Amino acid sequence: MSLAQFRSWSRLELELDRQPLAIFGPNGSGKTNILEALSMLAPGRGLRGVAARDQARHGGPDAGWRIRARVQDHDVETSAPPEGSRTVVLDDKQVPQTVLGRLLRVIWLVPAMDRLWTDPPETRRRFLDRVTLSLCPDHAELALAYEKPMRERNRLLKDQVGDPAWYRALEAQMARAGAALTRNRQDALTRIMAAQDESATGFPAAVLALLPGEGRADDTDEESIASRLADMRPRDLAAGRSLTGPHRADLGAHWGPANTPAALSSTGEQKALLLSLVLANARALSDQPVVLLLDEVAAHLDADRRAALYDQLVELPAQSVLTGTGPELFDAFADRARRMAVGKQGGISAITEVQ
Repeated sequence: MSLAQFRSWSRLELELDRQPLAIFGPNGSGKTNILEALSMLAPGRGLRGVAARDQARHGGPDAGWRIRARVQDHDVETSAPPEGSRTVVLDDKQVPQTVLGRLLRVIWLVPAMDRLWTDPPETRRRFLDRVTLSLCPDHAELALAYEKPMRERNRLLKDQVGDPAWYRALEAQMARAGAALTRNRQDALTRIMAAQDESATGFPAAVLALLPGEGRADDTDEESIASRLADMRPRDLAAGRSLTGPHRADLGAHWGPANTPAALSSTGEQKALLLSLVLANARALSDQPVVLLLDEVAAHLDADRRAALYDQLVELPAQSVLTGTGPELFDAFADRARRMAVGKQGGISAITEVQ
């Protein structure tokens, strides 16, 4: 991978292989920026979820940023000019971002996700949809096919339009795409649970469920979704938005002999449970090219779980990249991982491989 004018990096050339890569350095040195650049090889806004214009290096030439990589014998380039939108070029041909999801599966875990089980449902829904996208590459297209008519329906609701004919056409589109979205989500949860192995990994295995929220967990029937949307029009008109449907689903998790809800678990167990799901996600993709990005994950694990995590990463058929503040956090890797030190030189990030 190479990048130019991205965040704190003027330029960076990074060779990746199947060996885990541990990147360490002080806070603010640019470690997470490397992970964010790698996350831009997936559809969407990357692990920070920001607009493309906010990812350009401050103080650099006013030319935007660029990331290039060789993925499955294809040349991939994604870039964004100043104040422009992000584009993706595959083998010299511009393509939609969704194409990236079919070439490479990028999974990440960042400190902000530690609050997953106590954050609002939309946070868990976004997490679930990222997991689902990694397992079902058509999920991004389905999400767009659902969101476009929903935005149109919301506009009608906000404008207090009452003509049912306008709603029926949009609700039929939402029902068709929404049923497929729900099937994808349910399939993803089934595959993740099957890929968990608490006895082998030392991380808790969870029972996962798609929760209804204001919709229904069994939103797999088009006629049922369309009928419910029609029934809800008076309430939705009062609210000025769509209050039911697959866009309101939530992710639930219970674990352990006491069937403890994730939200009621200790902070440490919540972190371990989240790690378990991320590892299971990567394990479920053993037949696909996977990049696993773990930002500052080691600092919040005890020594036993840290060693268990590193054992799993070495065994996974994936490229793992981890960050931490100091080299001692990665001692349990022994000689099974590459190490790189990151620092700042004149306000620009620099990296050195450590033997």
